[in-house]
Amino acid sequence: MNIIEIIMASGRSAVDIALYTLIPVMVVMMVIMKYLESVGILARIINITAPLLKPFGLTGLSLFALIQLNFVSFAAPVATLAMMEKKGVSDRHLAATLAMLFAMGQANVLYPLAPLGLHWLSSVVISVIGGLIAGAMTWYVFGRKLPVKEVISAEDAEVHSPQNNGLLYIINSAGAESIRLALGAVPMLILSLTVVGILKAVGGIALLEHALSPLMHSLNIPTVLIMPALVKCLAGGTAYLGVASELLKNGTLNAHTLNASAGWLIQTFDLPGIGIMLGAGFRVARVARFAMLGALVGIAARGILQAVIFASL
Repeated sequence: MNIIEIIMASGRSAVDIALYTLIPVMVVMMVIMKYLESVGILARIINITAPLLKPFGLTGLSLFALIQLNFVSFAAPVATLAMMEKKGVSDRHLAATLAMLFAMGQANVLYPLAPLGLHWLSSVVISVIGGLIAGAMTWYVFGRKLPVKEVISAEDAEVHSPQNNGLLYIINSAGAESIRLALGAVPMLILSLTVVGILKAVGGIALLEHALSPLMHSLNIPTVLIMPALVKCLAGGTAYLGVASELLKNGTLNAHTLNASAGWLIQTFDLPGIGIMLGAGFRVARVARFAMLGALVGIAARGILQAVIFASL
């Protein structure tokens, strides 16, 4: 085993994903989101739809976080969570929002996989359904004893009010933020792909696949998903994107299996995702244990729904 070669190969793959997959997609989506925010369209959408989210224990800012996660990146909602905590949103609403975010898929994985065979529209719709289920379960079941203070109502329009920024400024600022987010994912990508490469070189992945294959076969789950699932749990969605992309390109993983497993594997409930979300604030971290239980229900609902839909195709 040549560790240097593994590191170099992992570095090339990580940079390739960041430069030619993450940055183009994130720049375009970030520009669109910032433009809609600058002209006030996003604020109007939030204010109109906020009453529809109340049955799920969510607020207007929760919707903004939902849009950020599904259309920008996994890191985008962190600022919204911090804002919700600062504005005095109740612990119960914070828990429901955090559960929703844990259960949904992130744009920086959904969009890059679309050209490789992922059915983007159905994945996003199912992602939102799973997020709403997670929020409702946390609000009504797991976090029902959390305190409910006065909920903010009019701050959505104030925080996200129209801004007199020119289109060139929007493009430059959105592009700079997108590049920063994409390049910030490179170290984690390199490390995770290196770990996966070492595990493959020493036979760890093959041994694990062999040990789990009887269980996987009994559940009718392809064993090719073992490595992406392991990487996803330990290194996060961006690392999963790297591994899944490589498997799709070399034919080891097909589009049908990718779509059938998307509900289970494309979400933010992994070690890096938990760490990033909990960094939004003290109260967010305090209610995380309630949100995690709701998130598991939402992910299960997503996984079953996605698998059933694509099993019939």
